[in-house]
Amino acid sequence: MTPPVPLLDGQTASVRGPAVLSFEAPRKRPRLPPRPKIQKSGLAIITQRRDFLLAARAFRQGTTGFHLQARKREAGEDIAGIRVGFTCSKKVGNAVARGHAKRRLREIARAVLPVAGLEGWDYVLVGRNGATASADFEQMKVDLARAVARLHDLSARGVIPS
Repeated sequence: MTPPVPLLDGQTASVRGPAVLSFEAPRKRPRLPPRPKIQKSGLAIITQRRDFLLAARAFRQGTTGFHLQARKREAGEDIAGIRVGFTCSKKVGNAVARGHAKRRLREIARAVLPVAGLEGWDYVLVGRNGATASADFEQMKVDLARAVARLHDLSARGVIPS
């Protein structure tokens, strides 16, 4: 132990060791790409804003209950399988209404996309105000299958998304 250091007014303090000042910047860990969340149905969930924006600029197809956006991923992207994202704006309603609409969208995606979707594609389902929560569930499944087929047909014909 080091001897006590005298202070003012007869007080003492012990010093445990030399003070070390460092001006070295903290080391940052390399940023890894996020690991995709996988649903039980085998669909990966889109969570990154960048992926939602890319899908919004690609193919679009509207239905009465929701809006579908889809894009074929580039060859350089290392992601396999079908990815799906869900979004509802505040126009759909409060948090409870948005959550209800998203749950319905998740269920129709689980039922339809493993069958109708194609490997290497991203799909984003956008809830519609008043329609997503109240539309007939079976009709929404049919609409999703029809919309996916239509988008794949447009892609196969070489139509450029506007």
